[in-house]
Amino acid sequence: MLLNIDPIALELGPVQIRWYGIIIACGILLGYLLAQRETEKKNFSENTLIDIVIGSVISGIICARIYYVAFEWSYYKDHLSEIPMIMNGGIAIHGGLIGALGMAYFLTRKNKVSFFQMGDIAAPSIILGQAIGRWGNFMNQEAHGGEVSRSFLENLHIPEFIINNMKIDGVYYHPTFLYESLWNLIGFVILIMLRKHMKIGQTLLGYAIWYSIGRFFIEGMRTDSLMLTEHLRIAQMISIAIILSAIAILVYRHFKYQLPKYKDVNYPMRSSNDAPNIKY
Repeated sequence: MLLNIDPIALELGPVQIRWYGIIIACGILLGYLLAQRETEKKNFSENTLIDIVIGSVISGIICARIYYVAFEWSYYKDHLSEIPMIMNGGIAIHGGLIGALGMAYFLTRKNKVSFFQMGDIAAPSIILGQAIGRWGNFMNQEAHGGEVSRSFLENLHIPEFIINNMKIDGVYYHPTFLYESLWNLIGFVILIMLRKHMKIGQTLLGYAIWYSIGRFFIEGMRTDSLMLTEHLRIAQMISIAIILSAIAILVYRHFKYQLPKYKDVNYPMRSSNDAPNIKY
């Protein structure tokens, strides 16, 4: 039976390799492999996929840190040297998503492919990566909810090692990492099952809505939220904004374009002189 889980997986002299980083990397890799398989079916250039993934991951990590530092500026303004020290923790998924999607939009336009078409390929990979990545929070004993009893956790019928690692400084906490991981995993299954029946862009926007609904409610249980005011959580405000924006875009695109279904569209790469119609 696991009583304590060391967040450090390996030490090479002064260098520490943490489980958090390993798990995040595994989520990214698995998401990429899933998207790669889909691009092969859709006749999409793998080189373009690689460019978008690398660019989006780098931009996402940088923006995740900037987002966190911005909302914790009262601390970092007096500790400027700690801003780049991402290994000490302090990244925000919403900042990461903003950075990743922004870079993906730029790169899809640069490569003359549709952002929404690419987004439909990537959406299941993104939410699967998030489901896996939340286990990094588990290894660090972070992103948890409020206090609960051990009997409460036992009644959830979750594995013993999770219950044990939810005991922090003698107190048991809500495993909100697990709630969000399971929510995202369910979302992944739904998107994979329904994607071929959806029209272009609906898978990406459906992901945004599904993830944000879960994040809104689970965020309300957490004890480490970034706060805009004493009672107002930033992640919940962002989640509501994403839900409303995604719904508005879905409605607009429904009436603006005659959108084909995802299963009926292939994605052959074109030269710069023969760019595809990317309006949808």
